[in-house]
Amino acid sequence: MSKSTAAETERATLDGDENGRTRLFDGEPKTIQLMLGAGESIPAHKHPGRDIVFFLRSGAVDLTLGDETLSLSPGDIVRFDGDQDISPAAAADSEALLVLAASSE
Repeated sequence: MSKSTAAETERATLDGDENGRTRLFDGEPKTIQLMLGAGESIPAHKHPGRDIVFFLRSGAVDLTLGDETLSLSPGDIVRFDGDQDISPAAAADSEALLVLAASSE
């Protein structure tokens, strides 16, 4: 009898919590639901050694990456290097899904 090496299937629901950031799964890759109210922002910070995918589900976010600011609309997906300064600012109530994976380099 052989033992299965497949990872267990995990499931999460995008409900959010009071602080606006919910880690959806334990382990890697780190998967976060981010909810920001209109006018809210997160100060510039870095995620060294990570590749990040930012998927805006709803709202409007100005995402500053280093010296560049991208205005995102629902459905926009951005992939970027976490070694640069990152600062999302919500122009409207917004919800995003972020995946932070260990950099392959």
